Amino acid sequence: MNAAGVLGMTPDILKRVYDSGAGAVISKSIGPEPRRGHPNPTLVRVECGALNAMGLPNPGVEYFVEEIQEIKKMGVPIIASFFGGSTQEFADVAYKLSRAGADALELNASCPNVAEELGMLAADAANVEKVTAAVRDETKLPLFVKLSPNVTNIKSIAVAAEWGGADAITAVNTSKGIAIDINLRRPILANVTGGLSGPAVKPVSLRCVWEVAQAVKIPVIGCGGITTGRDAIEYILAGASALEVGTAVMTHGLDVYKEIADGITCYMENNGFTSISEMVGLAHDYENIGVDNACLGMTK
Repeated sequence: MNAAGVLGMTPDILKRVYDSGAGAVISKSIGPEPRRGHPNPTLVRVECGALNAMGLPNPGVEYFVEEIQEIKKMGVPIIASFFGGSTQEFADVAYKLSRAGADALELNASCPNVAEELGMLAADAANVEKVTAAVRDETKLPLFVKLSPNVTNIKSIAVAAEWGGADAITAVNTSKGIAIDINLRRPILANVTGGLSGPAVKPVSLRCVWEVAQAVKIPVIGCGGITTGRDAIEYILAGASALEVGTAVMTHGLDVYKEIADGITCYMENNGFTSISEMVGLAHDYENIGVDNACLGMTK
């Protein structure tokens, strides 16, 4: 799937992502009201990735209801990413997106733009459980909860989401970073800090998937620096049942989805696997050795 915020604003673009090889698509994070986001510059390329501080710009849930209905007419499976500024707002947005016809929901629990009621939601297990439970009461759709790596104990946050009724955990959102222009002698992003994504965060994100997979009994969706088939296989072996790819589109184009899928297929054929489920979490068994490495680095 595409990661939320990457090519996720219009039905036509999401259809292109799906046609390029993604198994499903994820919308931009949608909130209760239209939001302009932060002023430019909001994105900068850095070593091994990118920093962004978009500020959650979106047209609001009322507008996006029609977008979801249009996407469904195209026959594209759509997961709606969403956020709110309070527990009630999270629940209200989830209800409206469910009624619009989304196939699943992804609760953005790593959103910094929340009311005092929630504080920094991603770092508070009790609030993650409360918000997840409130959303669970409003929808019967599969519910994914997307966590932040910027916490001291991601296991406890994941367990809280599971207790609240999550059907899967997405691990993880971007890591907090900064870039400075040495000529202007100031931060490049207007917001000063931003979310780091791309290959630079892969070891951190992979560690998060590993820890979350140990902590919960529900599926884990891996996200962070996935660019090649080898990257994808690492995430699966660490415990991910599905994957989200974002920044790689900037460097590899839309073909990256098919290239990654082909890399996974090559690895499976060379190692005797007939389904992804046979591979999920195998790295947790340290006695698994002797695999054929011929296709580990292949993406085509």
